[in-house]
Amino acid sequence: MTHPDAPTRARVTQALRAQRIETPSWAYANSGTRFKVFPQEGVPRDPYEKIADAAMVHRLTGVAPTVALHIPWDRVDDYADLARYATEQGVTLGAINANVFQDNDYRLGSVTNPDPGVRRKAIDHLLECVDIMDRTGSRDLKLWFSDGTNYPGQDDIRARQDRLAAALREAYDRLGDDQRLLLEYKLFEPAFYATDVPDWGTAYAHCLELGPKAQVVIDTGHHAPGTNIEFIVAFLLRAGKLGGFDFNSRFYADDDLMVGAADPFQLFRIMREIVGGDALRPEAGIAFMLDQCHNIEPKIPAIIRSVLNVQEATAKALLVDADALAAAQRAGDVLGANAVLMDAYHTDVRPLLAELRAEAGLDPDPIAAYARSGYFERIRTERAGGQQAGWGA
Repeated sequence: MTHPDAPTRARVTQALRAQRIETPSWAYANSGTRFKVFPQEGVPRDPYEKIADAAMVHRLTGVAPTVALHIPWDRVDDYADLARYATEQGVTLGAINANVFQDNDYRLGSVTNPDPGVRRKAIDHLLECVDIMDRTGSRDLKLWFSDGTNYPGQDDIRARQDRLAAALREAYDRLGDDQRLLLEYKLFEPAFYATDVPDWGTAYAHCLELGPKAQVVIDTGHHAPGTNIEFIVAFLLRAGKLGGFDFNSRFYADDDLMVGAADPFQLFRIMREIVGGDALRPEAGIAFMLDQCHNIEPKIPAIIRSVLNVQEATAKALLVDADALAAAQRAGDVLGANAVLMDAYHTDVRPLLAELRAEAGLDPDPIAAYARSGYFERIRTERAGGQQAGWGA
């Protein structure tokens, strides 16, 4: 595609200015594989410092105004004070993520555990997260369950679905009028025989049963190889049940690499379905969130890079000539329809995005701006000592 004409450029830039991408507090902390966590200098030591880093990303990109929290990793005594601090830093608190997978009691599951006492403990944590939402002004309760079994006969599969439904119902009924429950799914790990929420269909069925405030969240790393994620996007959009994304990249399984790193064309195809479904607008209610672990790369630059990757995929999706695509589809022109998509995908949108940032008073190159800012040198000194945040903290 050549440089877009004035009407196209105006339409694309208007949509890009309104785009919002939520970053996760835990991505700023130390992380690793099950073999090793590699600590980095300057890593936050508490939720306040995580928010400060998220605010830095937003100042440089202009499109990351919210930061998701994970409880208990981000537990504080005064959530209203944390929310005030976020506002002072220029961001707000986003989704509240429950954690019912890191307690010894959850060895055989949390809300689907055969022990009613363990189930009660897990459900109480979900309700605690809604309490926190009330104090932070958060809209979304995001739930992912590691629950499942490793061996045939270990537990009753149908009974576990009944327990899951009961727990979700209790959490759903606790939500306020403007709050939502976002149910995430994952093919496998740490349950290897049968995961209790393994796919979008299971999540969709439970959300449909719960009601309009329950929607599905798609983690792009949680699928079997070859899964057509954009089909899932299209289906859930059509059903009004797509609540959000956890963006990351995978080569093999749940790799949690930077979004767009492994398959940028897939990210473009996903965003094309979003644009085609008129769901990019903030009013559409889709939460575009990152969920990544930066194990060997520097934290803040990796998150900036991820935000830029989503922006680039979105810009390309917006450049698809919808009229030409529809005409080719109606005519049964297979190659022509594909060419319309590929024309947009091969467009270099980086100059357009650089111009857009400059118009907003931002540095056209956020990565270079971060390197010049001295922020890393400052936090490396200020955060020396203390207990670094990481998995479980």
